[in-house]
This record gives sequence, C-alpha cells and structure tokens, in this order.
Amino acid sequence: MNKPVLVVMAAGMGSRYGGMKQIDPVGPKGQPIVEYSLYDAHRAGFETVIFVIKHEIEEAFKAAIGDRVSQGMNVKYAFQQLDELPAGFTIPEGRVKPWGTCHAVLAAKDLIDGPFAVINADDYYGAGAFKLAYEYLRTLRGKRGEYFMVGYALKNTLTENGYVSRGVCTVNEFGFLKEVRERTHIIASCDGPLFTEDGEMYRRLPDDTTVSMNCWGFTPDFLDALAEGFVPFLNEAMENNPMKAEYYLPTAVSRQLDRHRATARVLTCPDRWYGVTYHEDRAVVAKAMLRKAEEGEYPRPLWGKK
Repeated sequence: MNKPVLVVMAAGMGSRYGGMKQIDPVGPKGQPIVEYSLYDAHRAGFETVIFVIKHEIEEAFKAAIGDRVSQGMNVKYAFQQLDELPAGFTIPEGRVKPWGTCHAVLAAKDLIDGPFAVINADDYYGAGAFKLAYEYLRTLRGKRGEYFMVGYALKNTLTENGYVSRGVCTVNEFGFLKEVRERTHIIASCDGPLFTEDGEMYRRLPDDTTVSMNCWGFTPDFLDALAEGFVPFLNEAMENNPMKAEYYLPTAVSRQLDRHRATARVLTCPDRWYGVTYHEDRAVVAKAMLRKAEEGEYPRPLWGKK
C-alpha cells in the first residue's frame, strides 16, 4: 500500500469573503493560508499533495501556491468542473455553484491509490492536526472502512466578524463519531458560542463542543462510496434544489456509518483553527502567522529561497 497523500480542496470561491481567498496572502512573505497547512503536513510526513482546483484558476493557483510548494512536496492537480457528472445528468441552466466537497474528492479519484487526508484550502489547522492525521493514516494500510475526523473545540474556531457554519459532532464513549449536525448560524458572544435556527432565538453551545472543520482521513474504499452516493444525491438535487444543492463529506460519511460500512474515529486537536470567512478575518490571520514566524514556529520563507 502506498504512503498517505493529502487532498486539498481549492476549487470553491468564498461567497461571503468575496474573492479567491485560496491565494490571498496572509503570511509575512506573502504566503497564502494553505501554504502553512502544507508546510505542517510535510513536517508530519506527507510527501504528496493533490490540489483540487478549477481550470479557470490553474495558472494563478500554480503561480501563487503550487510552484512554491513543489520545492518541498510532490504536487499533483485534479480539476473539479461542473460538467463532470454521471451519465444521464446535465448542469441545470444557470447553475455556477460547485457540487460540493464530495464532488471535489471524486475529482481526485484517479490520483489516489492509498489512505488519504482531505482539508480545505482556506483553513489553517495547526501542526498538531497533521501529526494526528499522518500517524493515524499510517495504521490504515490495507484496511477498509476505517475513517477519521480531526475535531476542534468550538471556541477555537469562531470569528468576531460574523456568523459561521459548523458541523457539530456527537462522539460516543469510545471516541467514534456518531453524527455530524450542521449548524449554519453560530456566533461568538460574551456568554460563549450561540446558535440560532430561525434567526431570532439563540441557544448556548458549550465552549468545548467538538466541531468538524473538514479535516478528514479515509481508506480508498471511500471513493467508491462517494461515487455510489452521487447519483441519488443528484436525483434529489435536480428535483428539490438544482441551483444550490451540494454533496457534503459529512453526509457521505454519515451514510456509511448508518449502513455500518465504516467507522470514523474522532481525533481531537487542541490547536487554534484560523480561517478567512470574512474580509476582516484576514488581518487576524496575518497577525497570528506573523507571531508564529517571530516565535520560530515557521521559517521565512517556508520552502527556502523563492
């Protein structure tokens, strides 16, 4: 079985952020946020990264990220395109939104030949997340249906600049994932995290609530499960929400768990997660990356001479 690889989902555009935040510089030497994750992944043991992008951003993405990262890792590219659909399906007229994170991973299917981790391109996960991920993936060689998720304490993932969506996790007594429930409107407050379902009544969530930030690990059989679930997803999407429906990783994982085809261990990461959901978040992330560089956690530049 081949060594674990890292899949980075970078095809989406930040609707609330307003722009291609995957390549927006936040580091003291102009590094995009994903470059820090890749550096941490490389230090943890990952040698190969597969970027899932769109053809439309290929040149800009390679110039801003891929070419630099190739100094330290084996870089491959997969392309998530709206028209990459099973036979019998076509793009609904007027749809521009990608088909979701499961579709992104399926785009990389032909490049994955072993256990793999999946992350977002616009998130900073912390070095601890990749150490946990790589070490766990190393134990999965030759196995089937053994997944994991790196979870974070909710309080370590919030922004002061607006509401966020988080996958709130239920974990059993043995440390395995039971359920991920999407909460689409969570805010930070002086009383701690609050969420609302109707935009009016807010309820408290504990600070240490485990949430998913789309840092997953899978055995290769998960790719077949994604392909199997894509057709029923599309059938429902075309009927009920053809413009916006998305095929999400937590949904696909839950489907496997419900059918007793897989288990998903929850690996808890104590690090602070950073992301750029809103334009105002960029300054927060930039300050944090500068501090980490000054404290010696990261070299400047990350990959040696440019």
